[in-house]
Amino acid sequence: MPKQKTRKSITKRFKITKRGKVLRRQGFRRHLNVKKSSKKKRRLKRIVETKKTYAKKIRKLTGK
Repeated sequence: MPKQKTRKSITKRFKITKRGKVLRRQGFRRHLNVKKSSKKKRRLKRIVETKKTYAKKIRKLTGK
């Protein structure tokens, strides 16, 4: 059976911790920031954990 190739786009977008948690950056920060409050923009800066349903799929695509 051939080796599974890792999805390079996934490895660039997500980080997997030693414990196996999948971390991601938040969206809605690219443009139209004038109307967003500073508090909201600060919160969107944070790196958050992915939902467990998606995390399982992402781990499989990264090969970990």
